[in-house]
Amino acid sequence: MKSPSMGVEEELLLVSATGDPLPRSKAVVADVQELDVALELTRAMVEINSPVCETADELRGHLTEMRARLAKAAADEGGRLLAIAVPPHGRAAQSITRKPRYQELADKWGLLAREQGVCGCHVHVDVPDKEAAIRASNHLRPWLPVLLALTANSPIYLDQDTGFASWRWLMTTRWPCAGPPPYFESVEHYDALVAMHLASGTLIDEQMVYWDIRPSSHLPTIEVRVSDIPLTVDETVVLATVVRALVMTAVEDGSQGPSLEPEVLRAAYWLAARDGLTGNGLDVRTAESLPMVQVLKRLLQHVEPALQELDAADMVEDGIQRVLSTGNGAVRQRRAFREGANLIALTEVKP
Repeated sequence: MKSPSMGVEEELLLVSATGDPLPRSKAVVADVQELDVALELTRAMVEINSPVCETADELRGHLTEMRARLAKAAADEGGRLLAIAVPPHGRAAQSITRKPRYQELADKWGLLAREQGVCGCHVHVDVPDKEAAIRASNHLRPWLPVLLALTANSPIYLDQDTGFASWRWLMTTRWPCAGPPPYFESVEHYDALVAMHLASGTLIDEQMVYWDIRPSSHLPTIEVRVSDIPLTVDETVVLATVVRALVMTAVEDGSQGPSLEPEVLRAAYWLAARDGLTGNGLDVRTAESLPMVQVLKRLLQHVEPALQELDAADMVEDGIQRVLSTGNGAVRQRRAFREGANLIALTEVKP
């Protein structure tokens, strides 16, 4: 059977020479109209949308080119492009993009929206239908915390160490329909919960379903949204390949997926957001506490057959080892901050 295709959305931050968020996204996007690059909620954010890809190498090539061309466009507008998940300098409230939907979000959610200048990475994987997407969501829930730990890249926020490897995740979970999704009994169960949110006014549309996994509202994919924007393209490619393998494993299983103790999942998330890869985590399936690196190894064992099918096992293993030896974005940012080094230089995407 043909392996499912994948695609990635990367949100990136525009800053000035001083590192403050730079509200020039409209001009930057206009400079690269031939690319699939979109405006985001705040005027200091831009979003790359990769083409549909069949291989990791194809995805790497697209993201490398798109990051570089967008970085040049940012430089042409007097800015710099950062692969970082929260603003390292400046002030919390940011300027909202002048689109009716974003203006409505700001009107209804106030400071929550204006402080939401945070950058994530969303991985789309093709699925046969919505029913398969719902089953995959249930199957992926135990592994969401370790995906967050792997990609954590937001410890420094507004000139201070937050004490968390992923401050972005804590900020995004303040929205009414965010964080880990519920366990879904069926497509009808999912649809009923979304309809409840819409009817109650906690959402203005289905695009506001910000759960860390969701069936796409407009594509035949499942979308995994848990991750910070990784510091490097290679880290994004590893993340996307692991997510692809998780979805393949879930679809192959065919069952509705494991029902988890919600408080164990909540604790696992909190540990992942605070400590990233450097502390203890939880195997959500067993509630066993062990080093997060060991949880990561269990994840890789879980998807090993799918990675072999994709001919990507060696690539993923090499990528994970690089992250463990050099540190992910959170580790490298915190090290630079402690040593007084320049965070902008560390996280800047080069043209």
